[in-house]
Amino acid sequence: MRVFVTGATGALGRHLVPGLITSGHEVTATTRSPAKAEQLRKAGAEPVVLDGLDREAVIAAVTAAAPDVVVHQMTALGDMGSLRNLDKVFAPTNELRTRGTDNLLDAAEQAGTRRVVAQGHNFIYDHSGGPLKSEDDTTVTRSPVASAARTLAAVRHVDENVPRRAPEGVVLRYGTFYGKGASDPMVDAVRKRQLPMIGGGAGIWSFIEIGDAAAATLAAVEKGAPGAYNVVDDEPAPVAEWLPYLAEVAGAKPPMRMPAWLGRLLAGEFVVGQMTTARGASNEKARAELGWAPRYASWREGFRACVG
Repeated sequence: MRVFVTGATGALGRHLVPGLITSGHEVTATTRSPAKAEQLRKAGAEPVVLDGLDREAVIAAVTAAAPDVVVHQMTALGDMGSLRNLDKVFAPTNELRTRGTDNLLDAAEQAGTRRVVAQGHNFIYDHSGGPLKSEDDTTVTRSPVASAARTLAAVRHVDENVPRRAPEGVVLRYGTFYGKGASDPMVDAVRKRQLPMIGGGAGIWSFIEIGDAAAATLAAVEKGAPGAYNVVDDEPAPVAEWLPYLAEVAGAKPPMRMPAWLGRLLAGEFVVGQMTTARGASNEKARAELGWAPRYASWREGFRACVG
């Protein structure tokens, strides 16, 4: 098939493009950086330097490529910094998830592209109820944290509009990425003891190794009914379990501990929520309908293999 990949030089795109080429697809791949265009060409793709917020340029590029599938992986997550004000950190990515998504959907419609596969996130699930969420469980319609309201709204924009507007719209609700090019800031923070255990660490996280996430994306390009899929490993785990393990694997001292009230002052309400009340996700649907299974079934083996 002809596949148009945006964000092709990002953490996931760098793994996805070679996988698509190896599987025999004809790939047009975008980057915002002219300097990175040659690496896409060397990978076997046709590079396009493109700003996802330039609507006319996006439409022109997609219609010229006439793809069977559009894959939306546009983000701008270079230097994350402090997450105390999530909306400030994610502001460029939020634009790509709102206006950028609309531009791609408009372009896909004009090009006659039926299938659109887009990047979502599993932190869209409500923090109430059971510890493990399926795609049918309640998602948050409005952020309880003011500093994260626009970020959650942007994630919801992708989650709602891709399945609604594309005839075959697929949203992949990824877990937290780790692995080559995907988790260096988190590991660095653990080594510097800047990622503390807040309020007992009862929040449950779902992880996915970046190569496994790319493999699931490739599967979604080729098969699967429209809708949402959790792309996570088999072992959701509380922070109190995975964070000390990550510190051990990274050769760091155990994480510092911090009460929730102090965490709110230093890290902000969103981080405290992720550390104390977040819910994990089930990959049962992705396994069954996409024919996909993670190479690293657990973050335990994945951290050992990928964190050095």
